[in-house]
Amino acid sequence: MTASRWNTIFATTAAAMAAFLAFLIWATPRNDEGFQWFDPMIQGGWMAWTFPVALFFYIIAGLLITFTLLAIRYPETPRLGILRIETTRGDRLFITLLGSAFINLAWLFFFGAPLTWALILCLLYAAAVFRWV
Repeated sequence: MTASRWNTIFATTAAAMAAFLAFLIWATPRNDEGFQWFDPMIQGGWMAWTFPVALFFYIIAGLLITFTLLAIRYPETPRLGILRIETTRGDRLFITLLGSAFINLAWLFFFGAPLTWALILCLLYAAAVFRWV
């Protein structure tokens, strides 16, 4: 495939993701005071689809789509890191997501909310995993 075709694919994907994010923001409940970020988006639904929950799943889907496109466009060979196992980009993403979940759970157990510093710790952990694992 040509580079211009890939640019079209990337631009179309970005536009679709931006449109879906705009839909999520549009679907967020609001009243006279403004957005109600933590109110259910679907009243009486079986799951508490608040904006933060929907945004979490949106980000996970965006990561999976991005890494799929990267794997197709720029195939890679597995590399051997400090864990002494061969990993690809997708493996390192999975390790990062799993480790970040445990970091956040441990932070909640020991320190409680807010998770601002846990997020910073997760970003440092992600950088280390993608660099050395």
